[in-house]
This record gives sequence, structure tokens and C-alpha cells, in this order.
Amino acid sequence: MLDQALKILKDTFGYDSFRSGQADIIQNLLQGRDTVGIMPTGGGKSICYQIPSLLLPGVTLVVSPLISLMKDQVDALEKEGVSATFINSTISSADVRERLDGAIQGRYKLIYIAPERLESPAFLDWLNNINLSLIAIDEAHCISQWGHDFRPSYLLIKSMIDRINAKPAIVALTATATPKVTGDICDMLNIPSENVVATGFERENLFFQVIKGQDRDRFLESYIHKNASQSGIIYAATRKEVERLYTFLTNNKINAGKYHAGMPEQERNDNQERFLYDDLTVMVATSAFGMGINKSNVRYVIHYNIPKNIESYYQEAGRAGRDGIESECTLLFSAQDIQIQKFLIDQSEMDEGRKRNEYDKLQQMVGYCHTESCLQQYILKYFGDSDAAVCRHCGNCTDERESVDVTRDAQMVFSCIKRMKERFGKTFIAKVLTGSSDRKIKSFGFDNLSTYGIMSDRTQSQVSGLIDYLTAEQYLAPTGGNYPVLVLTPKAVEVLLGKRNVLKKEEVQAKQFVVQDELFERLRKIRKEIAEAEQVPPFVIFSDATLREMSAKLPADEQGLLNVKGVGGQKLELYGQTFINEIVKYCEENEITQPEPSIAQPKPQIRVNNSSKEKSHHLTYKMFSEGLPIQEIADQRGISTTTVETHLVRCDEDGFDIDWEQFIDADYEPLIAKAIEEAGTKRLTPIKQRLPEEVSYFMIRAYMQKNLKEADK
Repeated sequence: MLDQALKILKDTFGYDSFRSGQADIIQNLLQGRDTVGIMPTGGGKSICYQIPSLLLPGVTLVVSPLISLMKDQVDALEKEGVSATFINSTISSADVRERLDGAIQGRYKLIYIAPERLESPAFLDWLNNINLSLIAIDEAHCISQWGHDFRPSYLLIKSMIDRINAKPAIVALTATATPKVTGDICDMLNIPSENVVATGFERENLFFQVIKGQDRDRFLESYIHKNASQSGIIYAATRKEVERLYTFLTNNKINAGKYHAGMPEQERNDNQERFLYDDLTVMVATSAFGMGINKSNVRYVIHYNIPKNIESYYQEAGRAGRDGIESECTLLFSAQDIQIQKFLIDQSEMDEGRKRNEYDKLQQMVGYCHTESCLQQYILKYFGDSDAAVCRHCGNCTDERESVDVTRDAQMVFSCIKRMKERFGKTFIAKVLTGSSDRKIKSFGFDNLSTYGIMSDRTQSQVSGLIDYLTAEQYLAPTGGNYPVLVLTPKAVEVLLGKRNVLKKEEVQAKQFVVQDELFERLRKIRKEIAEAEQVPPFVIFSDATLREMSAKLPADEQGLLNVKGVGGQKLELYGQTFINEIVKYCEENEITQPEPSIAQPKPQIRVNNSSKEKSHHLTYKMFSEGLPIQEIADQRGISTTTVETHLVRCDEDGFDIDWEQFIDADYEPLIAKAIEEAGTKRLTPIKQRLPEEVSYFMIRAYMQKNLKEADK
């Protein structure tokens, strides 16, 4: 069976070999053994249930909290020739019934559902009417109350399994689980501990660094400008900070969007979609911009504030580099931000036991910010890998900055704070040190202190920066409350007594970390054009990693393209010649000799069309022109109705005659026109959200194609 799995991996998904842990999990499931899979983000968890779904006789049910991503996941599978659908709150009740009926008829191999669906008795009854071979539980750490993202709806999964007459195989998958959380998953799903497949948490393609005591806004602006063509996420702790950073970046001509729970849902969804479609380069967000981010080409994640725990940090930072390409994860540490996280814990509705647990986790996060050892190793040990070795490529392992002795400056700061009775914050302290004429200083009599104006040769901003550094290095400690003041720590007292020196390293400079590649950029442009035409995010067509390999290998023919990771039979047929043509054109323009054409090998079986040499979408059109309805075409060809609809759009673009009026209810035309105008985009999702439930995605596409044809006349 594993040989068959490997063949599907190559023919359908375009990869020659399994990643660590994938074969073990697939083997277990094919033999009916329930399994827990713990693999890093980007480690290929989806393959662990997608391939068994194609080998097992019945349907695979995927329980996932990623409602905003389900359509993208289904679109991606359909591009590979796999029949799949999703059922969640974003579709109408009529669509739900149609998809449930389709599953009973065997129309789908995979069905994605949100855990809240398990609250419906009718849905649970429906499960016994289908041939259910496998249940995959994505983001399985949500089942544990000790996990960082506990969801009560996940507790319904066990009762769902118990109600199924013919028990299917179970696989629970996660990227962030401590040993305690892993034990919870096993206990709640009755999975033996020996059936846990853990491949470790290391992400070798990620560069981690912590930057302390620097001007965060200045670093952020410089970094983003130097990497202007790369997608990135900026995480902030509060809505207010997201709004401030968004304004700061857009005022500096940065193509940024924002996302937080205080925004209207429509605006949040629109911004998320624009980011997924590469229309926005940078997203500034709170943790509400959560697990629904499957975008594979995020090149950097910057945390402007300290996250609440290591699990949250590693999951959020791990959204960089999901395609395996080198990416960066930077934390801009300020000690004052610890108070924000403590406040959020204090204000939460958790019981005292869970609050204590959250305080402990926050302290371990603070430890990460202050460690001088390997950052990757610190994270891996937190997740239970006691044998983790140093990575030799994080910010701490590669730090070669020179240190400058700033003991005398530090003593000035500490002496001033002592004379001000340790009752004031950073800004006021800096004013006293620089000799400000602020009336408040005179009212306290601080203009008579020996430290008043002692650093008048510096700007207030420079002194504030030094105070930030001393706070980050734990010489100063901010107190709690809405207006934290700075107090001396024992380390600072030792400096005042001459028993310790203070060394400050040079500031970390933002750098451009991705080398530009002209061919890659050209292929990326073509990918975006195709994605816009097919209404899917660009990474659904091909990942950045696949495009970079095309740029390196310069395939001259279809067989050469099949040797590129991520190119399977279906995508070869859909897009292969378009990308080959661009590569050939580039090589001719630059007088580059391409590799000799590959020796012809049998093409992989293309699931949607294995009986004809005719292009797949042309074959669909032939059946359509013979009068077959969309559903019947889908059933006969073993593809989804969405794929049939996409084929018709492509045939229209190829010049075939299609009467789009037959798919449009005339009563809804004015509403569709208005929704398109309000959305200000050709993206289907923001348009659909403005329309009644009965207006389908395809009706919108039909309307747009009809208008396009009329405009061309």
C-alpha cells in the first residue's frame, strides 16, 4: 500500500519522496491504527490524510477550525484533481444539503467541516449514512484546555466518534503541542501513546532573532522597505497598536493592511483575502489573525510586542516560510510590553489555576527574549526536545556585533532615577537627564538635582533609547499599572557601586534577505494572472518553492517540468505549457542554454481525464455542448461541480461560445452589479458576502463573464 501512496504523492502532488513522519502516519492509517501526528508547520501534515483518503474506499472527514481557509484548501485539492468540498457557516443551507447529499452519492473524497457542525444532531445522524473511512482532526491541540488555543467545540469530537456505527480510522495532527498537551490528545481520543508520530518542531529554514533596546518603528520601516516585494506579517498585542502601526506604515508608502477583532467583519475578510491574493504586501494584526493563514509565501513575521507564550509565538512565527524557503522571524522586545500581557491575563475570565499557568508561560516567553543561548534550541526544549542541539543560524548563534562600554552613561541614568525616588516613567526621566525646561520638572524641584541636564548633549530620543536598552537587559524594571514607573534592579545597583560594567552591542541593521531573481519574478507574475482568472490565491497554483525550482532547473519540456517538486499531472495539464513558454522565452532573451529535453517518461495519471488526450476543460465543454447539466458532467468525470464551472470559464477565455445568461437569475443581476461596485474588487468572496445566500459563486462568475464578453464586442 505504501508503494501506491508514493505513486499518488508523485502523480497527484508532484513530490518524489515523503517528508519525515509522513510515511509512518500514512502506513498506520492504511492499517486502521489511530494516530497522533506532531509535525512542524510546513511539515506536510495535510498529505498525511489526503493520500489515505485517495486509497481508502470511503470519505475522509476533516475537522478544522480554519473556516476562512477551507475554500482555499478545497480549491488547492481540485487543482490536483482531487474531489473535495467544505461545509461551514459561510455557505447557505441549500448548499449544505446539496453537499451532504453529494457525499452520500460518493461525489467527494474529502469533506472539511468546522467543529461547531458537531453540535447538530442531524449532521451526526448523516455520518452514519455515508461510507466514512477516516476522520482527520486538524489543529488537534485545540482539544486540550492546557493548549494555547483551547476550543470547547473540539470536545464534541469524541462524542461524534462514539456515535458512528462503523468506526473509521482517526488521525489527530498539530504543530504545537507540549508533552502535556500531547497526553491530553491521546487520552481524549483513546489513542495509545505508542501511536504518536513526532518528527520534532525544528524549522531549519527559519531565522529567529530578538532585537532589544532599539527604536522599533525605525527598524520596522527600514526592514519592510528593504524587502518591499516580500509578503510579511506584523503582529501587535492590542487593537490600538495595530491601528497605530497601520497608519505609520501606510504614511510611509508601505502597501499594508490591518486585521483585528474590533474591525467590521466585512473589512477583516476583505483585508485577509487581499493579503492571500498578494494584493497587500504586509498585514498588521493581532493574534485574531490566527490559524486561518495558510499562505505559503510569507517571507517574514515580525512581533512588535511580546506574545503571551511560546506556543503562540511559534505558531505565529511559523507562518513564515511554509514553502520551505528561508524566511525570518523577528521579535522586537520591550520590557513594558510584559505589562500588557499581564493585564490581558488579569482581565480574562479564566479561573485562577489557568491564570497561574498563563503567568508561568509568559515568564518562559520572557526567558526566550533574554536568553543569550541558541533561540531555536530554547524553543525546542520548551516543547520537550531535551536533546535539541544549537542551530548555528539564529540571531544569537550568528551575532558578531561589537560591544561598546556604556557603563558611565548607565550610571548617569541609574543615579537620576534614584534621585527621583524611582517614581517616574521613561519619558520624564529622559527630560530630566537632557535638561528639559518642562514646568513639571520645576514643580518637583528636579531642576536642582545634580543629574539634571547631565546628558544635555543628547536628544531625548537618544536617552529614551538607552533607557529602553537598560530595561530590556533587566537593569531597570517597569512596575505594573496603567502608568508603569521604572525602578532599579540589583544589577543596576551593582553598576552604581562599580561592581559591574554595562556593555551595549551595536544596533541590529535591517537587511535585504532574499536575492531577487528576474525569471522567478516573471513566473510569479504569470502565476498571479492565472490565479486572478481562476479566483484562487496564487499559492494554490504553485508555491514560491516550485517557482524557484523552475527558475533554477529551467525545464524545456513537460517531462522536465514534472521533475520540479510540486508539479503533478493535473497541474502539468492545466498550466505546464504556459510556464514552459515563459522559461524558454527568458532563456532565449538572455542567451541561456536550457538542459537537453528529458527522455520521455509515461505521464502521471491525471485524475480528471484519464481517457482522452483532449485538454480536460475542452472535454468538459464538449459534454456541456451536448446538453449535459453541470452536475452530470461532474459525476461522469469524477470531478467536482466547481471544477466543471472553472472549466467553462477557461473555455470561454479560449473563445468557445457559452451563453452565460442561462446561469444568471435576472432578478439578482442588479444586486450582483451593486455588490461588485461596493466590493471594489473582482474577488468572489467579498462580493458573495454582500449578496443573499441563494446567489451562488458561479452565478457571480457567470455575470462577470457575460459583462466581459459584452465589453469586448
